[in-house]
Amino acid sequence: MAKQARAIRTRRIILEAAAKVFEEYGYQAATITEILKVAGVTKGALYFHFESKEDLAHGVLTEQNQRLTVPQRACEMQELIDVVALHGHQLQTSPMVRAGVRLSMNQQAHGLDRSGPFTRWVKVIQGLLDAARTQGELLPHVDTVETAGVIVGSFAGVQSMSEVASDYEDLALRVAALMRHLLPSIVLPSVLASLDLAEDRGARVFAEISESATESAMEADAEPDMEHGTEHALLSHG
Repeated sequence: MAKQARAIRTRRIILEAAAKVFEEYGYQAATITEILKVAGVTKGALYFHFESKEDLAHGVLTEQNQRLTVPQRACEMQELIDVVALHGHQLQTSPMVRAGVRLSMNQQAHGLDRSGPFTRWVKVIQGLLDAARTQGELLPHVDTVETAGVIVGSFAGVQSMSEVASDYEDLALRVAALMRHLLPSIVLPSVLASLDLAEDRGARVFAEISESATESAMEADAEPDMEHGTEHALLSHG
């Protein structure tokens, strides 16, 4: 178990180093040597987990979509908004997410398949739209496949514009504006009126997830003591 935990930790260190190097130098200019230097691991450790620079880049691209999960909402469109807003917040705060997005948008990354994140995002958004349709939240004309592509493509454009204009500092404002413009053509007016589209929505969702994770960790830490106490009680009564 300790060996497995150490391997997971090493893989994480390598991915975080790769994200930092890819973000700073870009895919083409990044080197395994620089990633090793930043990670502080041996070449053997790196190649145990990743076969090549391309494999490392795919690891970063995949990791950006696995950082956090938005809690399920009663309103599916609110959940969709929270997914988009949280991703925007992570672009501002997480080097791993930022590096993954920049890799996926890097047209100079020749030989690297950058389609994965877009395909996954479209699938996630379409799933939420399909669920929203089932719950009667969408306007009758909405094609969920087409709409998912529009939302993902629009977000990609907005985040790219924010990166150039302000290094993502104004991204929350731009994401909120994007949602305010898109949703009236998708969502029933009665549902639209109930949605939280505030600029700080992503930050609040992140805080909610962090608080929940902290509570879960505290409960997990407490469980062994509770079990130990229960065992003591049973033995004393035996």
